[in-house]
Amino acid sequence: MKSIQADTYLIHFQEEAYKELNDLIVKKKYSTLFILVDENTFEHCYPNFMSNLETDKAIEVIEIESGEINKNIDTCVGVWNAITELGADRKSLIITLGGGVISDLGGFVASTYKRGIDFVNVPTTLLSMVDASVGGKTGIDLGVLKNQIGLFSNPELVLIDSNFLTTLSDKEIKSGVAEIIKYGLTCDIKLFDDVMYVKDLVYSDLIYKSICIKNKIVLQDPKENSLRKVLNFGHTIGHAIESFYLESDDKNNLTHGEAIAIGMICESYISYKLLEFPEQNLSKIKETILSIYNKIHLLKQDFSSILDLLKHDKKNINGQINFVLLKDIESHKLDCAVDTELIIESLNFYNS
Repeated sequence: MKSIQADTYLIHFQEEAYKELNDLIVKKKYSTLFILVDENTFEHCYPNFMSNLETDKAIEVIEIESGEINKNIDTCVGVWNAITELGADRKSLIITLGGGVISDLGGFVASTYKRGIDFVNVPTTLLSMVDASVGGKTGIDLGVLKNQIGLFSNPELVLIDSNFLTTLSDKEIKSGVAEIIKYGLTCDIKLFDDVMYVKDLVYSDLIYKSICIKNKIVLQDPKENSLRKVLNFGHTIGHAIESFYLESDDKNNLTHGEAIAIGMICESYISYKLLEFPEQNLSKIKETILSIYNKIHLLKQDFSSILDLLKHDKKNINGQINFVLLKDIESHKLDCAVDTELIIESLNFYNS
């Protein structure tokens, strides 16, 4: 696959990507390589990654605990302390080998350590390949509030190796599929249709198309002042639901994709009510998403807590909850004000 030119870096694929990484390490003369992993990627991905790495530089592995619950400042402090004790300097390189938590947190750690050291993203989940590792966003959660602390900072390169997908469970694959659906609904109807016909983890084409869509948008609006907001479709309600389940002791956590899938159904309904989004497309979206994801019954007594979390969405201005809505598939409207009653109506529509 042809490499994709992002803002200040390239996104490389398969064997060519490892060659580019090895060349980068030689060219930049890094003093030490730090590889950030969690317990899953250390077991399932690290051996394959190391078999493709060609360097005589000192390599240190930093392992953190997996899961969104660990994407916080305490984990960052642990990583900063670890690399400091291991002699990191401004010529060190951090390689993030993992999913969205590793990409987001590792990029944030690198970008703030000694006012910024280089990092390379090696995403190992479908979600991180099509979303988290590309676009220059780094960050951590503040309590259960998603991505409240962070900054825009580009990696030196992104290495996409779809072979890592064979290490994932079906649940993890589906978490990434939600982001592909989002790209399809907002930008490319064929991509939305194709999701239904992919079998046996043959995701290379979908990954490539998804990255191309996101990269094109990010190049036009790197810091989300306007167009890039479209990438938040489904995420306003989805993030609130994800955060609510994360903080609830009596509920199982939802994956990012499961929560965003619910958000896309709800926000498609709001689009239907406010922007005359075609009803047949609304039905198609709900039917498609519920054919992929198990239905989660949202309890009415939980609606107020979900609405409270919506107030902290990053797109809000002057207390107004702002949504990205669809006028049609491949046609959107930014910064849509939505009242509380309609949000509740959309949650009931998902439940119905």
